[in-house]
Amino acid sequence: MTQFNLKQQVASLPNEPGVYQYYNTSGEIIYVGKAKDLKKRVSSYFRKKVDSRKTRNLVNAIETLKHIVVPTESDALILENTLIKEHQPKYNILLRDDKTYPWICIKKERYPRVFATRKVIQDGSEYFGPFTNGKTVRVLLELINELYPLRSCHYDLSQENIASEKYKVCLEYHIGNCLGACVGEQTTTHYNESIENIRAILQGKFKQVNNTFKKEMITASEALQFEHAQKIKLKMDALQQYQSKSAVVSAKIDAVDVCTIVSDETTAFVNFLQVAYGSIVRFHSMNIKKKLEESDEELLRVAVVELRRRFDSSSKEILLPFEIDLGETVRVTVPKIGEKKQLINLSLRNAKLSRLEQLKQIKLTDPEQHSQRIMAQMQRDLRLQELPLHIECFDNSNIQGSDPVAACVVFRNGKPSKKEYRHYGIKTVVGPDDFASMEEVVYRRYKRLLNEGEDLPQLVVIDGGKGQLSAALKSFDVLGIRGKVAILGIAKRLEELYFPDDPIPLYLDKRSETLRIVQQLRNEAHRFGIRLHRNKRSKGAINSALESIPGVGEKTATNLLKKFKSVKRIKAASTEELSQIIGPTLANKIYEHLHNEKA
Repeated sequence: MTQFNLKQQVASLPNEPGVYQYYNTSGEIIYVGKAKDLKKRVSSYFRKKVDSRKTRNLVNAIETLKHIVVPTESDALILENTLIKEHQPKYNILLRDDKTYPWICIKKERYPRVFATRKVIQDGSEYFGPFTNGKTVRVLLELINELYPLRSCHYDLSQENIASEKYKVCLEYHIGNCLGACVGEQTTTHYNESIENIRAILQGKFKQVNNTFKKEMITASEALQFEHAQKIKLKMDALQQYQSKSAVVSAKIDAVDVCTIVSDETTAFVNFLQVAYGSIVRFHSMNIKKKLEESDEELLRVAVVELRRRFDSSSKEILLPFEIDLGETVRVTVPKIGEKKQLINLSLRNAKLSRLEQLKQIKLTDPEQHSQRIMAQMQRDLRLQELPLHIECFDNSNIQGSDPVAACVVFRNGKPSKKEYRHYGIKTVVGPDDFASMEEVVYRRYKRLLNEGEDLPQLVVIDGGKGQLSAALKSFDVLGIRGKVAILGIAKRLEELYFPDDPIPLYLDKRSETLRIVQQLRNEAHRFGIRLHRNKRSKGAINSALESIPGVGEKTATNLLKKFKSVKRIKAASTEELSQIIGPTLANKIYEHLHNEKA
């Protein structure tokens, strides 16, 4: 891949947190990095001036790059750590120690202990994390110990040992940090209630705890105990910042593959994640060109077999978004909830982003193909008979019926054609009647196009719901163009699209390109109409300021404004300058009125 192609790939990267990998000509990973913003971070390597010689050598050695998007910056940090240890790239500082990120463990015991650890032991204990910040772990454990006094000793608190009075209470009991489970003063039922609350906090279900803290903080503030209130606020902040679930690592998942697919008419985009020891150790995206309109099930089956062979995967379980038959040697799981579902969502998100990145690259390299694709998508989504290469949109604008105006904007090939925009002053409608105003401007617009022999648009968009659409259709009927030009209305509240003779609106995906184009049309028409409306109101206000002077009419005010451009300049003019436009008698009147503070 040339440096030019690399830069094109970088230009299409998303502005989201993630991890990137650089590969050399031999296909070896030479660098792994994390980023809060993938596009900004990776772009920094390809600047014209790079200060570091090591970075220049790295950039010169890059042949291809891959990336994976993750939910948070902390997830990116954890995944980067895992991949560096797994692949030991040439240009990374190698992590040769066994140090890992800390977890909080609820130990599987009769009276469970809660503590921080860096080792995950598969003995039935529960692990929450991992955490990229040790301070968060300390704050959480301090919070837990303050809320729920638990034992910290390593005693075997079996029923027999407690009954035989084998142990004695320690200092932690005397200072109130423990309730004496070792001597039978705390039952397992009471103790496990505390553990359930702690588990809820570590799972992020701390609304009730947060409400309790809020009440306590308000009480402390009202009692002027501000230091205590501040401590409680810090605990609330710690709870809000805490995220217990990581999408890139889990203590419960080991040796599974994850594969998802998204597709359009011509191409399928597959994302593959390989998980080992609870962490993602490999990720890969691939594109498959369709030949015979194959289904996603057929394509995913082929992709899974190929990717597992390519990466020599021996995992007995594979997570997929839907059920497919892969034989008896592999167990297919379609998760609905939990951490496995999180992995499916992460993989699916990367598959969708892979598609968006390719579309961005096409937009950069072949704008005409990009435009044709969007037009074809709009034709399918809106059930049009032909490509909407020429679209027009109408919008009305007035405030309490004053200065009613309308605007028509024109898009060609999905882009604004601003030289064809038109403003309309409402002529035949009295008062605030949006429906009649819409009927008038639509009639005037297409009556003129028909008279001049101009081409009509393939699609007309009306800013408004059923009422506005019905008003526009009246003009279509009078002109005889109903059925020849497609028309729809877009309502602002839920972005629903209304079609003629169809009472049920169409709801498009909020992220669809078709809806984005229609929204852009609507917003552009609104902006363009508001501009004329403001100009009319401003001009009206200026004229009324002059016409309030006795003896000054509309014609006089217009002549003065043509010469001096504003009321401020008219006020600054001398009577001699004013006399040259309107005569000495009226000039003196205007001069005295504008310089009279009471007036």
